Amino acid sequence: MKYTREILDTFWVIGMEGSTREGGDMIGRLWEKANSRFGEVSQLAMKDENGAPRVWGLMSDMSRSFRPWEDGFTQGLYLAGIEVASDAQPPEGWVKWRSPAYEYLVAEPGEGEGFGDAIAYLAAQGLSLAGAAYDRTIPGAGCRIYLPIRRI
Repeated sequence: MKYTREILDTFWVIGMEGSTREGGDMIGRLWEKANSRFGEVSQLAMKDENGAPRVWGLMSDMSRSFRPWEDGFTQGLYLAGIEVASDAQPPEGWVKWRSPAYEYLVAEPGEGEGFGDAIAYLAAQGLSLAGAAYDRTIPGAGCRIYLPIRRI
């Protein structure tokens, strides 16, 4: 896995929210729902340098305080969505979250690598999560795992 560091200011995401209390594959079902209704929010999307929407999977503890998922990363909330401007209003059925500013350790997983590997690397470096982890999908480049290591 490749690792870099990145500082992100506060940003906003409009998406479909779900809870681990909804059962298995909640995240997959959320992405299916969000993708099927993307046309409702596509005009609100912030774009990356290549003109593609900034696609995020945000996590939070159940209190929406952006703390890591609880009980061994098995209990929490997830938002499948797109980054938007601060004044964007979510259409009916959509939710808007405001992500705090953090410094992140950004993991680029290789074949067969994932969240557990990134958490193990974090611990091996003497670092700990300062908040909930996120996923960012970058068209043509895959998924990145954003591990907050310092609140800004």
